Amino acid sequence: MEKIIKGKAFVLGNNIDTDQIIPAEHLVYSLTDQNEAKKYGEFALSGVPISQSGLPQGNIKFTQTGNWKSEFSIIIGGSNFGCGSSREHAPFALQVAGVQAIVAESYARIFYRNSVDGGFLVPLESNEKLNNEIKTNDEIEISLENYTLKNLTANKYYALKPLGDVLPIVEAGGLFEYARKTEMIK
Repeated sequence: MEKIIKGKAFVLGNNIDTDQIIPAEHLVYSLTDQNEAKKYGEFALSGVPISQSGLPQGNIKFTQTGNWKSEFSIIIGGSNFGCGSSREHAPFALQVAGVQAIVAESYARIFYRNSVDGGFLVPLESNEKLNNEIKTNDEIEISLENYTLKNLTANKYYALKPLGDVLPIVEAGGLFEYARKTEMIK
């Protein structure tokens, strides 16, 4: 895993739940079939109402119709990101769509654990409400060494909370890969 994550920001509001991240009607696709798994990327964040998205005039979609990869690799969220049901499909869908990191004020515990345990993406917490500071399409650079976020568009720096023991798990590709790597399991 790279220690620097760079990409475009997609800004969301507070209380983005797992049904907004991947609506239940799209849970019919296989997680292991490569072609079907792309559908999770295509429908990622398709359940977010425009009033919650923080998008300018609501005219920017996370993925374009028929595409499974998004141009946005960093999500900036508010508080309680990933609340709702415990489906691991939510961080999986974001990973398939190309998301490498989420920076939120706080997370629902189960979404955070699913993100880490599956090694899907890096869930970072901010020290302040960045979804009020950063705009969709801003170019962002995250340092996992210094735990800083730089908004390259606005030339502003922000501190992030350290991941501690979580980072090696995400770097290994998830909990089981970490356990194999550290010989906890064979």
